[in-house]
Amino acid sequence: MTHETEHTIELAAPAEAVYGLIADVSRWPWIFPPTVHAERIEGDDAEEVIRLWAGAGDDVKSWTSRRRLDPAALRVSFRQEKSAPPVASMGGEWLLEPLPGDRTRVRLLHDFTAVDEASTGWLEDVVDRNSAAELAALRRVAELGPELEEVMLTFDDVTEAAGSAADAYEFIDRADRWPERLPHVVKVDFREDEDGVQTLGMETKAKDGSTHTTRSFRVGFPNERIVYKQLVLPALLSVHTGTWLFEPSPDGARVAITSRHTVAIKRSAVKDVLGEDATVQDARRYVRNALGANSRATLRLAGEYAEGKAR
Repeated sequence: MTHETEHTIELAAPAEAVYGLIADVSRWPWIFPPTVHAERIEGDDAEEVIRLWAGAGDDVKSWTSRRRLDPAALRVSFRQEKSAPPVASMGGEWLLEPLPGDRTRVRLLHDFTAVDEASTGWLEDVVDRNSAAELAALRRVAELGPELEEVMLTFDDVTEAAGSAADAYEFIDRADRWPERLPHVVKVDFREDEDGVQTLGMETKAKDGSTHTTRSFRVGFPNERIVYKQLVLPALLSVHTGTWLFEPSPDGARVAITSRHTVAIKRSAVKDVLGEDATVQDARRYVRNALGANSRATLRLAGEYAEGKAR
């Protein structure tokens, strides 16, 4: 039996700008709370196949979808090509309607079936919960307008090592061993499913002695990259996604390791965390320094590990 749902929201943003956020799936991990990672695997700006990883409760589900993009009609239709149980089939549309005063009505439609009747209620709850979260997040980001560039920050730290990409990847992939390998990691709670998707709870120690607890989903592409999304965030951030990249030299004897962070500053928390006189620019510098310090320490040790293996 096919079930159909519709969720609607109005945004204080132009329809063309909202369409751009929906059409570019590379932005989805920092727009939509359930999305861990999304990428185009084939196609173009008219029709594409994308793969997504999204949180569903304590687990991550992955699937591929074919999308048709129609910027003139402000419509994006989607249909899962390979669904993950308990989903048997899933499709739908994003429909955008321009309203007076540079406002937009967004309708998100779904039609779906479950693998069995017992899973139907669970699936309905997930679709309702994720749709509401996605629309609320879309409104929050779209209504930022020009302020979006101020609160968003992406930066890289890079190191090179005389070792293999496989060994460097292994150091980062085996986060269950980080308490013995990384001085700033106090303890971890680590779980990996049969598809290689990891759930990582981590307590880290800052230079001032304070500790911070985070929780992330991680997706690995062996010896190439590991992408992640933090689910439990420090007070200053509303979004934190990242990528570890491993790029071997042509002869395979060296590897460049990159730690890339994309964060969104929570404007309402800046003064509470950094003081009454603090600005978003102060928060950007603070976050860049804090995350960068841990990244550079991890990169250095990952490089040393790869070089030790090579020797």
